[in-house]
Amino acid sequence: MKIPILQLKNILLASIQVDLTDEDALEFQSDVLRKAAETDAAGIIIDITALDVVDSFMARILNETATMAQLLGAEVVISGMQPAVALTLVEMGRELTHVKTALNLDQGLEKLNNCIAAKNGIVTPREGNRRDND
Repeated sequence: MKIPILQLKNILLASIQVDLTDEDALEFQSDVLRKAAETDAAGIIIDITALDVVDSFMARILNETATMAQLLGAEVVISGMQPAVALTLVEMGRELTHVKTALNLDQGLEKLNNCIAAKNGIVTPREGNRRDND
């Protein structure tokens, strides 16, 4: 099953709406990385709000996809993880290491934009306020 990957300026958005087979997950990984390289994406959001279950293979694919995209120069945020999915991943020992996460797509976009800005040396108003309060 092909997962649509939308381009919003310099950000790619992929929303996984259905459970993926292992083959589909590998195809998704390949598609995201290809599109990131083709578009020189600054960031990628992978939204998994619709997923009630993430098995160890899918967790590994998400983790590896984020790591590979970072090697291509893109920041990555995974948004919409359900509490039961987070619990299961931790219990299985499959935490998403070195991957930024956000509760929902809005927070994911904000986090991704802040990461991109920080990478480019730009201080966002919200980050400036945090630094002033430290």
